[in-house]
Amino acid sequence: MRRAGIWMYTNGGGDVIQQKIADGLREREIEPITGLDMRFAYGDNKGVICNGIDVSKLDVFFSYNAGEQTVAQLYMYETLSYYLPTVNNFQAFMLAEDKFRTNMMLNRAGVNTSDFFIGHREKPEMIYAKMEDWGKMVFKPIDGWGGAGMALLENRASLDMLMPFLNQIDMRHIYLERFIENDFTDYRIDIVDGEYIGCYGRKAGDRDWRTNISSGGSVILREPNDELVALATHAAAVVGLEIAGVDIIYDIEREEYVVLEVNGLPAFATPEQEAMGLDFNNKKIDKIIDLIDRLSNNNQPSEGQ
Repeated sequence: MRRAGIWMYTNGGGDVIQQKIADGLREREIEPITGLDMRFAYGDNKGVICNGIDVSKLDVFFSYNAGEQTVAQLYMYETLSYYLPTVNNFQAFMLAEDKFRTNMMLNRAGVNTSDFFIGHREKPEMIYAKMEDWGKMVFKPIDGWGGAGMALLENRASLDMLMPFLNQIDMRHIYLERFIENDFTDYRIDIVDGEYIGCYGRKAGDRDWRTNISSGGSVILREPNDELVALATHAAAVVGLEIAGVDIIYDIEREEYVVLEVNGLPAFATPEQEAMGLDFNNKKIDKIIDLIDRLSNNNQPSEGQ
């Protein structure tokens, strides 16, 4: 029997989602092995061991837990990617974690993104030149999520206040994006294995410009048009993610949709969000099961081996 390792969040209804995925895999004659927190794995000449299981000898590994992600977990995740299929594939997952590299890739593929810039903190004149060019800009940690660490820089004085802080924490590279004039709402479009799954929106709180839920934003119901679905599907394909949540806003000034971020760990709808009308969870579960089924089949030795 094929075996699929799973490491998934359990809060916010995640435990129910995990159980549905596990049940669906059993129906495909795939044994789900849950609770594989790779933080506590160890490696030796026998393999990569977690909870008594040599994870490197499984047929596929499904990792879906942003909240408990650690450096140690990522290290083992990468190690596993050399020996078996992982979901998401590790290379695309790490690309999506890096805002600069993601935007470079999207930009080269013709996907609309915000104007962006990365430079060394010891060249502050280049950073101030961007302020003059853009007027307003957003400082973002390259690998942050949930809106953490972001700062809206509306004028030179706000940049003057930020620079000493960045120097103090020894941040070598400073990443900036042009602030996009928008209505403080966005679209989050979920894609699995190249197929549109569902969409919802987020709206910034009264005292913030960020739409992230962890920054005070709230979920709103939204229906995407064909242009948005095509844009999200293309962005996920460019980055190479099997599972993606693509964040899109409308640039009022340039009158065009812009991809803000491509997320490799887009959350399922919580029970509260399902109650308000977000109904894509079952479709997403089914597509993830299909994906794991296909990848684990591809990892089986051919006849005669």
